Amino acid sequence: MDLSTTYLGLNLRNPLVIGASPLTSEVDGCRQLEDAGAAALVLPSLFQEQILRESEEFTTRMTEGAESFPEALSYFPDFDDSYIGPQSYLDHIRAVKEAVDIPVIASLNGLTTGGWTDYSRLMQEAGADALELNIYFLPADPSMSSGAVEKIYTSVLSEVKITTSIPVAVKLNPWFSSLGNVVQQLDEAEADALVLFNRFYQPTINLDTLEVEPELVLSTPFASRLALRWVALLSGRVQADLSASSGIHSAEDVLRLLLAGADTTQLVATLLQNGPEHLKVILSGVQEWMERHEYDSVAALRGSVNAATVADPTAFERANYIKSLYSW
Repeated sequence: MDLSTTYLGLNLRNPLVIGASPLTSEVDGCRQLEDAGAAALVLPSLFQEQILRESEEFTTRMTEGAESFPEALSYFPDFDDSYIGPQSYLDHIRAVKEAVDIPVIASLNGLTTGGWTDYSRLMQEAGADALELNIYFLPADPSMSSGAVEKIYTSVLSEVKITTSIPVAVKLNPWFSSLGNVVQQLDEAEADALVLFNRFYQPTINLDTLEVEPELVLSTPFASRLALRWVALLSGRVQADLSASSGIHSAEDVLRLLLAGADTTQLVATLLQNGPEHLKVILSGVQEWMERHEYDSVAALRGSVNAATVADPTAFERANYIKSLYSW
């Protein structure tokens, strides 16, 4: 049975990709994930803010005390070895590439154009096989138009594509006024893949301190339904590869997304809860289902239940809205 797939121009042994998360922050953890069956690893994101902080800190330290006394003009500051910044990220790419044989995808997270996108080139030079561009932006300004928001995504992608020659995926959120049109724009801007979807983590308010606090809640399997719908609608309509993310916890979740047309699925929450060995359970479940339904390859089943092939495409487009409401 052939579980292989292609994604970002890379040949993968199966469709299970580890999403950007603490799971890939340590070299030993990356080895464990490979041994358990992971087909590719997305490293945790390097954030635009981290890059800008390093640049500002470097400038501050280089000029600090320069006018105090003549000798200071030739003084070179001693950087703290414990400082974690962009250079450490590049070192991590190199270390993981040496430790595993599966593709390593770097992740760059930001929301404006500028010098920080140059790190895409440095990530390529460090050995990254591809880049996942995570444009995490919540337009809280009511005067900002939807067109201006969409322009951020295409502009950052275009700048990164000029900087690097490795494949680039764009990780999207689903909250556009016309998601299909945004996808089309990114496809025309030559995104090599689209990751559906990013999650906006919602803060809460502490009722004792009256302070806004971050709160991380892991995804549930129901979250995969949003990706399922859009993968099914976009499959066969765009040139870019499609990778489903968020809420993928089981073999059943993986199979549904493959049937809808996903090239890969990205797992995080289920592995944080159950450990890397859970990958073996998921892979075994996928293989058993394929044998039972007489599929000899992932390629044979991919997209066979997307919007272009089902008898009632409105089941995806309108999600049987009225029927669902009255089914309770």
